[in-house]
Amino acid sequence: MIVLDEGRLAEEVERRKRAGERVILTNGTFDLLHVGHLRCLAAARALGDALVVLVNGDASAARLKGPGRPIIPERERAELLDALRVVDLVHVFQDATVDRLLENVRPHVHAKGTDYARAAIPERETARRLGIEVAIVGDPKGHSTTDVLERAGRWWSERGGREP
Repeated sequence: MIVLDEGRLAEEVERRKRAGERVILTNGTFDLLHVGHLRCLAAARALGDALVVLVNGDASAARLKGPGRPIIPERERAELLDALRVVDLVHVFQDATVDRLLENVRPHVHAKGTDYARAAIPERETARRLGIEVAIVGDPKGHSTTDVLERAGRWWSERGGREP
């Protein structure tokens, strides 16, 4: 598994851009990878030649999602994403937004899932200023890690806290 540090990520994106590739960037926590994540990633990748996935690190994810999150540690989430054939490059970040990384990496497109309205994308002004296209991708928001956790909790409770 290769999770790139920020400097190496910027170099690799620049190399791909010089080679004529259209670079797409997306970001998220990706805690308990589910089909909604996969569909969003696949839709983002379909917009170009290379998909960069920025993964919220543990501290960043905890600030966003609250106590007890993330369930899966950042290195494991990054490893799972790196193993997907639609993902080309992975970087773990700790910031609240990816504004700084958009500045450093400068992809052609910043893709966000359908849980975002265009006007509510935290990095929209940075993307606009840099001339980075913003795209909303994936299927309608019908999947979430919270839903998976709630279903698993009900399943566990119905069995009295024991496996069948």
